[in-house]
Amino acid sequence: MISAGDYEFLRSYLKAKSGLVLTDDKHYLLESRLDPVIRRFALQDMARLARGLRENQPLGLAEAVIEAMTTNESLFFRDKRPFDLFTTEMLPALAKARRSHQTIRIWCAAASTGQEPYSIAMALKENAHLLGGRKVEILGTDLSTEVLARAEAGIYNQFEVQRGLPIQLLLKYFTKVGEQWQISADLRGMVKYRKLNLLDSFAMLGVFDIVFCRNVLIYFDVPTKENILGRVAKCMAPDGYLLLGGAETVMGISNAFVPGTKPGYYVPRARAMEALA
Repeated sequence: MISAGDYEFLRSYLKAKSGLVLTDDKHYLLESRLDPVIRRFALQDMARLARGLRENQPLGLAEAVIEAMTTNESLFFRDKRPFDLFTTEMLPALAKARRSHQTIRIWCAAASTGQEPYSIAMALKENAHLLGGRKVEILGTDLSTEVLARAEAGIYNQFEVQRGLPIQLLLKYFTKVGEQWQISADLRGMVKYRKLNLLDSFAMLGVFDIVFCRNVLIYFDVPTKENILGRVAKCMAPDGYLLLGGAETVMGISNAFVPGTKPGYYVPRARAMEALA
């Protein structure tokens, strides 16, 4: 059982370190997510865990707590529509606007265990004719070292590959490894992974044509969402595309983006204003 004081400390700690906002009724979430951490570090209880964070020991505790609280599920081709828009709207438009030697850059923020970036890689492989030979870079970032290691390995269990992944793509791009499936080395080579906290600067990442920032903003408060979206806009091409989760929006939160010509994506406000001029 967690005390009121420790709960308030953990709420503030998680907000400062990761942007995660816990409401007053999330005691159960803290306890369920952090119980494995307590056992892993041989701590007596939640009070000892909170004390360890305050004292910055034992080594690795802080990172383990952040990873436990921010690791979220992912699945292949989640929601489907974003990937339909990717191949029918975005890639053709970008290929038309870019010179043949220019690289199209795609960023998956909060990439988790890699299902989203690998779904993009498969969509690119299946629609290579849309690129006209242009190179594509895919960057997946996440706060968690543990999930990034899993993403780089590209190994998934039967349950994970059954969620959203068409059987023909499973057989085409995966190899059975014991009881699990590993995505091909070719597709793994298409994605680069990097640890990144969305509260930190994106300046070192460069400029992107498409940003997938899906199902992560829902965990932040409005000021944090506005801050992140404003910084995302600064690292996007003027004619780029932003995709959010089905329960997420920029409306009433950020002036950096406006809805695209079709439901399901957003474009930088400067681009929309230029089109109207």
